[in-house]
Amino acid sequence: MSHETTVLTAPLYEYLLRVGVREAPVLRRLRDETLRRWPDSARMQIAPEQGALIALLVTLTGARHALEAGVFTGYSALAVALALPADGVLVACDVSDEWTALGRPYWDEAGVGHKIDLRLAPAIETMDALLADGRAGWFDFVFLDAEKTEYAAYYERALALLRPGGLILVDNVLWSGRVVDPAADDADTAAIRAFNELVRDDERVSLALVPIADGLTLAVKRP
Repeated sequence: MSHETTVLTAPLYEYLLRVGVREAPVLRRLRDETLRRWPDSARMQIAPEQGALIALLVTLTGARHALEAGVFTGYSALAVALALPADGVLVACDVSDEWTALGRPYWDEAGVGHKIDLRLAPAIETMDALLADGRAGWFDFVFLDAEKTEYAAYYERALALLRPGGLILVDNVLWSGRVVDPAADDADTAAIRAFNELVRDDERVSLALVPIADGLTLAVKRP
């Protein structure tokens, strides 16, 4: 027994996927096609166990209104939309028509394309437009996985858009371990370090950082 998180060896990770993740075939095919089409960029896609956790959290929170910053080819959007109720909606923010175009047929095949409101613009612009449109406090669930240097800006807008008791998830907060590498001084790493400390000290939320995939922060907006 250990009081620390178990290190996932390759066999143990395969076991986790086999017994701990119910990945829908449509999700698996989207993940596989992303890897075939863009093998050098596929690392931007969330891991299947992460998708399973995100979907479970959508269900647990009873979310109807969700927001995502950073769609890539749409795996996380599909996982969220599958977990939303029939009248749920996901506002999905991305700047790439090429990448998101890969995911759209899969959304439709899964019968959830109508739940996903894809907005092709910088996420900050879309979030500001939502606030201007009176959507403050309207969202139940937010997933942030776009430009790392904008994480703090996304987070502030997400808090304004989120209802009390709503949940923010933030991906890549361990940044492949570079957050603790003194030699890593690039802008993305510095931004993630600063963001992690910002959320740690933010009394507006309850917080847990979970070492799943590349690190996932869970922050619940306090009343």
